[in-house]
Amino acid sequence: MVEITAAELQAAEKIFGDRLGLAQRYVEHLATSGTERGLIGPREVPRLWSRHVLNCAVIESAIAHGSHVADVGSGAGLPGLCLAIARPDLELTLIEPLERRVIWLQEVVDDLGLGNVTVMRTRAELAVGMVDADVVTARAVSALSKLAGLTIPLLNGKGEVVAIKGRSAAEEIEQAAKVIRRLGGVETSVVVCGQELLEEPTTVVRIVVNKQRKIA
Repeated sequence: MVEITAAELQAAEKIFGDRLGLAQRYVEHLATSGTERGLIGPREVPRLWSRHVLNCAVIESAIAHGSHVADVGSGAGLPGLCLAIARPDLELTLIEPLERRVIWLQEVVDDLGLGNVTVMRTRAELAVGMVDADVVTARAVSALSKLAGLTIPLLNGKGEVVAIKGRSAAEEIEQAAKVIRRLGGVETSVVVCGQELLEEPTTVVRIVVNKQRKIA
């Protein structure tokens, strides 16, 4: 089993509640078949809880109840599967172009019995019109100036992008401002999630999209 510290366990219990067992099984999948198939680097195994699963799961606080969430470049299910476990009220579509990752994701979804998850093998730009998302998430996909073009069109004119970013979030927003406005973004902000739970909280860029609303 992957070791978990007392502080990590406390945070995990708060986030996942009675679904903590599912989160633990997901972490075991990451540590075993996930590393064997190259989805997670072997050196990341001791940090799976803090750096990956909890880091992703805390963004659930930024997502409204009952939302349909599209996770772009889902990879090892970060943050898509973390959200599906933490929030059974959400409907998740995991968008991933690489076949080996899609196969792994489906195996994990089936093993955990996650009925609120659909795995879609395609590129984000090809999924436009096939997905009707309220929220689009992404982690470690690309710089915001490029990511905006991959995520915002999946909202069909209205919704939110919740992208996990690092310390350069504010700088990325500045560089992507024109692209975001052109695509219908009316409000962009940096949100910090998990301050009361994690030693290193998660920085998120939140883009509110409303193509019908004109910006002054």
